[in-house]
Amino acid sequence: MPTARFRVSIHQPNFLGNGRELDFHDQAPSSFSDMVFGFLEESEESFQSSPGSDQDCREIEEVDEEDEERENGNVGEDKNFWENQHQLLQATLCRTSSLESGIRNITKEAIKEIQMAGTICGCGRPMAGGCRNCLMSEVSSRLRNAGYNSAICKSKWRSSPDIPSGEHTFLDVIDNSSSKKGEVRVIIELNFRAEFEMAKASEEYNKLVRRLPEVFVGKVERLNNVIKIICLAAKKCMKEKKMHLGPWRKQRYMQAKWLSSCERRTSMPAISMGYSGRVPKPKASMLTVDLLEMLPNMHYTAVEVV
Repeated sequence: MPTARFRVSIHQPNFLGNGRELDFHDQAPSSFSDMVFGFLEESEESFQSSPGSDQDCREIEEVDEEDEERENGNVGEDKNFWENQHQLLQATLCRTSSLESGIRNITKEAIKEIQMAGTICGCGRPMAGGCRNCLMSEVSSRLRNAGYNSAICKSKWRSSPDIPSGEHTFLDVIDNSSSKKGEVRVIIELNFRAEFEMAKASEEYNKLVRRLPEVFVGKVERLNNVIKIICLAAKKCMKEKKMHLGPWRKQRYMQAKWLSSCERRTSMPAISMGYSGRVPKPKASMLTVDLLEMLPNMHYTAVEVV
């Protein structure tokens, strides 16, 4: 009976090392299954006895340990970052001068009285209900009455490759009482915390923002430090969430709001607290004056509709 010869070339560097040929001689085609199982058994023995297999396993374990250590390291770095930002913010906000404290007390007292009295301003809306312009005018007037050089500031800046153009309105006080220090400028922002809030921020960022005062009163240098701290945290937050940081959240944009060139103006509020609390009479068009006077005296006759 004729015999058949099968020559199979095997190349498996991970299991068998160098490629080699297996010669199956005097093997009948009908017993091909025996040949296959014999090959599998030999491969298993070669894998178990291969000196490189244990080394490969050790290398895989070392890589897994390195990945785990890297992840734990990243978590530790993130925790240290947020703790550091909290400490920096707390240290920056706690420092204050007698000038800042005096302006802050008058500002908070004015806002509290306006909210309690519900004074009506010239535009016909309650000041506590969101009339920002009239509220700033009233606070600025209180500060001037207390002897401070206060004004309403409107900043404008042009667009650049990094940030869009914009404008912002806030209050400031310029003090020249000290010849040694020279001119000192204090910024007053009545809605400071909301300027840094983000809709899709992380909990760590929100915790940091909640430590900001609702009403900020501080020197230019102090405000600039706060902006740097919060904007760096915003950048970190968006990086962790793998999201794009909007240009209006960048440090340069936030600095432009309060620290760019601005126009200062002083204006008295339409109605000053303590002098008048009357609601302004609504204005009517000349075309409706006669109609409004006739309405109370008009009588209507019922008409049956068929």
